[in-house]
Amino acid sequence: MSLIPATILTGFLGAGKTTLLNRILHEPHGYKIAVIENEFGEENIDNEILVRDSNEQIVEMNNGCVCCTVRGDLIAALGELARKRREGVLHFDRVVIETTGLANPGPVAQTFFMDEAIATDYLLDGVITVVDASHAMHQLDTYEEAQRQAGFADRMLLSKTDLVTADQISALETRLKRINPRAPLLHADFGKVAISEILDIRGFNLNERLDIDPDFLKAESHDHDHDHNDDCNDHCDHHNHEHAHHHGGSHTDDIAAFVFRSERAFDPGRLEEFLGSLIKVYGPRMLRYKGVLWMEGASRKVLFQGVHQTMGSDLGRQWSETEARGSKIVFIGQNLPKGIFIEGLEQCLV
Repeated sequence: MSLIPATILTGFLGAGKTTLLNRILHEPHGYKIAVIENEFGEENIDNEILVRDSNEQIVEMNNGCVCCTVRGDLIAALGELARKRREGVLHFDRVVIETTGLANPGPVAQTFFMDEAIATDYLLDGVITVVDASHAMHQLDTYEEAQRQAGFADRMLLSKTDLVTADQISALETRLKRINPRAPLLHADFGKVAISEILDIRGFNLNERLDIDPDFLKAESHDHDHDHNDDCNDHCDHHNHEHAHHHGGSHTDDIAAFVFRSERAFDPGRLEEFLGSLIKVYGPRMLRYKGVLWMEGASRKVLFQGVHQTMGSDLGRQWSETEARGSKIVFIGQNLPKGIFIEGLEQCLV
């Protein structure tokens, strides 16, 4: 059986990875795609945002940061998919791995060369990085993760170019080309890009990667055991421990995620007013937020997403008669006052 092509889809928080993935899954390309997702934080919302009536197999992983806990799970997930494919239980042509917005894609790519079983079954086809044109300059200035994602790309797709000027796009493209001159830059607003630019690009050239980063194939040196006891898992989930011992301290300690959940419906007017006030006060620190909302009197779910001060919503599928209705929202940001957010949202419930 031939090797299974794998694509790593990365990009900073809110860049548009899920939008692109949704488009990939529903383009009439004839591929059967297995998807592995990793979401920063304790809840996976993309499961609701991705349309569910496709034939793809989706493996959810909510285990925290890629560099610490997910690599082991990634190996297990890839191995299980390959086994089921060999046994005829699952039928797919390729795999797309969507990383968390705070991930360094290096360890994910490294998995395909460091693990013998994975290397036997898979071929790493390429690393696709989605770059939010409206926030990328600040992200590149502030977060090493954003620079790593750009530096590791085989293709860089600029999203949200409609929100910035031509001069701003030109300045960003110049900077990105300086970071990674080998990766073509394409515009992909709302996920609109040719499938041939994403799949079967044969973009990941290992020898070339070694020239860029000679330490790429060196095993990571961890101060803590990779069995990951409960204390380590706790810290990984909240990004409160230092990672400098294995990749230069690229995680930012003041970034954290928290979740709001409720089994009561929201009052639409009160919720809109409160979210507007949150964005005015905390918008620059709200890196990413998304949720599935139950609104009073609505028969369909409301899908809610935002990055910084840019917020939007859309109608999702109908609530089924047997489904327990409720809302959950994930917030990812810098030093956000969780108590104020939770208490305010509770005041918006019916």
